[in-house]
Amino acid sequence: MFRKATIALLIMGLVGCAKPTDRGQQYLDGEFDQVLNQVSVVESDKPKDFSEFSNQMEKVIERSPSMAANYQALYRQIENWVAAGSELSDLGNYGIDVAQMGGGDGYGNVMFTGYFSPVIELRHQPDEKYRYPVYGMPECEEKCPSRAEIYAGALEGKGLELGYSASMLDVFMMEVQGSGFVHFDDNDQLQYFAYKGKNGHRYVSIGRILIERGEVPREKMSLRAIDEWVSQQDEETVRELLEQNPSYVFFKPQDNLDVMGTAGIPLQAHASVAADRDYLPMGSVLLAEVPQLDEAGNWNGKHVLKLLMALDTGGAVKKNHLDLYHGMGAQAGVDAGHYKHFGRVWKLGLQGSQTEQPWATP
Repeated sequence: MFRKATIALLIMGLVGCAKPTDRGQQYLDGEFDQVLNQVSVVESDKPKDFSEFSNQMEKVIERSPSMAANYQALYRQIENWVAAGSELSDLGNYGIDVAQMGGGDGYGNVMFTGYFSPVIELRHQPDEKYRYPVYGMPECEEKCPSRAEIYAGALEGKGLELGYSASMLDVFMMEVQGSGFVHFDDNDQLQYFAYKGKNGHRYVSIGRILIERGEVPREKMSLRAIDEWVSQQDEETVRELLEQNPSYVFFKPQDNLDVMGTAGIPLQAHASVAADRDYLPMGSVLLAEVPQLDEAGNWNGKHVLKLLMALDTGGAVKKNHLDLYHGMGAQAGVDAGHYKHFGRVWKLGLQGSQTEQPWATP
């Protein structure tokens, strides 16, 4: 699943790591000089929840023989370690080596953002309410039309309309995610629209635009804040804001409902992340202290130790930044929209296999 930006980057831009701990920064380790740093042990007192890992692992083994050939030995040893009680001090007894991610601050604080699969309502034919098209990929001689040109009708009459939404913002948000589920309410059909391509224009954050214009305070910015602002504006004002982002994403309907990552593996909620493949190749296993949020989107003071897989990428997901997949639907969107917090992360590798020495850059 290619995504032009994560939800957190959509609304805020890159978030730096500062000394306050209000977003889960721990400042326990370091200083680290590299993105991946060799360490002898994992020291963590966080509660463990490895319940989602096995299902995600089986999806990899089922769908990708080549990835399974590289990683299955590591996956099975991790399963054995979990079944035996998952004592962190026992990792070495299973031949598992560890590299800790240095974090953007060099103290091990890795930034977590979130993304999700939206579900938007469509109809097959336009009417007075459902009049905002979702487009398939056009054939463009050079650069495809900009967002403003598309809104002005540049693609009309080309037979590219996949459906029509009642919300210009809903279509925009599905573009930001790069894919999503659509429910056609005229025949009660649920379908998955996968990423097909983009128009080649640069991406501009509408959240940043709203902050710069003084429309939404930086500290209040969230997906919900954008939605609330849009609900108070007329169509012309909303269109003008969205046109500040000339980038546009096109879709392709799929026959199944699997949410596919860049690695071609169905993504499982809270078990997969988008990552920088220069450091975390697709299929990599991470042991991560994942920050936990309350209903208001604030860090609740807790982290949970989870096993995650790197199975997706994103244009803005680089180095010490992971983008956690939250699943499908409105609540997943709310959760992902608040997610811009920090936790510690370790990459795992198996001695004597292709994953050994996880601290080495591939």
